[in-house]
Amino acid sequence: MAPPHAAARSDILIVGAGIFGTSAAYHLSLENADTRSITVLDRSPFPPHHAASTDINKIVRADYSTPFYMDLAYEAIHAWKTWPALQGKDGQRFFHESGWVMLSHEGSDLAERIRANLRARGSDSTSDVDIDGDMRERWGDLLCETNFDDPKIEKAYWNPDAGWADAGDALAMMMEDAISKGVKYECGDVEMLLLGENGVKGVQTQDGKIYEADKILLATGAWTSQLLSEIEGVLNIKDRDTMEKQVMAAGVCVVHYKLTDDEYERLKDMPVIVYGDRGEVLPPPNRSRLLKFTNARSFTNTTRTADRHRLSIPPEMAQNKVSRHLQSETLEFIVSKTMPSFAPRDPDYWRLCWDAITPSQDQLITRHPHPRLNNLYLAVGGSFHSWKFLPTIGKYVVNVLNGVSNGDEKDERWGWKDGQAPGRGAHEKVVPKRELNELDIGIPS
Repeated sequence: MAPPHAAARSDILIVGAGIFGTSAAYHLSLENADTRSITVLDRSPFPPHHAASTDINKIVRADYSTPFYMDLAYEAIHAWKTWPALQGKDGQRFFHESGWVMLSHEGSDLAERIRANLRARGSDSTSDVDIDGDMRERWGDLLCETNFDDPKIEKAYWNPDAGWADAGDALAMMMEDAISKGVKYECGDVEMLLLGENGVKGVQTQDGKIYEADKILLATGAWTSQLLSEIEGVLNIKDRDTMEKQVMAAGVCVVHYKLTDDEYERLKDMPVIVYGDRGEVLPPPNRSRLLKFTNARSFTNTTRTADRHRLSIPPEMAQNKVSRHLQSETLEFIVSKTMPSFAPRDPDYWRLCWDAITPSQDQLITRHPHPRLNNLYLAVGGSFHSWKFLPTIGKYVVNVLNGVSNGDEKDERWGWKDGQAPGRGAHEKVVPKRELNELDIGIPS
């Protein structure tokens, strides 16, 4: 590591330019353009490209089994439809209302709970889809080969209000807007937090630069536990109070297929397909023309720190290094079940997508409770369902930075966690139950 040397001091330093960091920077720029200095520090040059947030596309939907997230999603969808910052320079919106079709496995009550919430708030535009009737003929015969028997698909519904957004493009546009209002963007890979007498005085990057600030916001996703581990050891923080008990790194496998011109014309207006708890198929964006399949069976990558704490950490290998075992599983579990004609083809590329997941899958948006870390703030815990909140989640992060309550329910859900939350989680199907090293069989060179 290079010898340390000081960089400019900021009032607020945001580490990480994913959805939480970008949205916070955007909302800070709206209210503090001339009053506070704000720096965003990310490991990649602008626009950032390594985080889970910068994928080609992400699902945007309000179909939640809890009214809390349904309301939050509708607020975000309104912004997706109306904000100038969420459209490209050509005037086209990043949000595409393609709709989605949700296929439910036998015994699942998730669809019923979602639709009951939609009815209760007067927002139900869903309709049943007859598995044994017109399912295979709808949407241009998109599901004509879909396997509805193994596992047994019991029912399905269609929601025309859901869809997807151009993920990396939307993120870049919001950050560009924040930069135009005075936010500073710096590139650097944070090596460590620097502890001062009255809190965290700053961070040091691998190239030796030191960035100091009055308040530091970690929007570092799956890398948060790893980043805090050293300072937790210095402060003798007990294992039960470490960041790993708040959020852990989890990964999922994603595969992309490049479409021919004819295939793109046939599939460009397709809906999002949700295949039970196994994964999703996302429509192809015009620019990339990639059809994306996600495998929702997540995994951790657990290691031990020098002081014997167990942490899940994204591996250092490139995200496109996917084992043959995981490739085969993804093909079997989602590709061959939904659109089997793609399974024998060579994909354009594979990816391991990493996020931070909390025990209840509620986000962690709070100040750190340790008295020596009282100027350290956290906006993490996307739990593989938070991307849709990109437009609006930052205003709630700014409230936390300003010491303003977001209301009892938000403060409770997003506050420091005291163990496994009672009841059902916000996105249970992505809770990891296995280790990456069990799946690293045959890593391609």
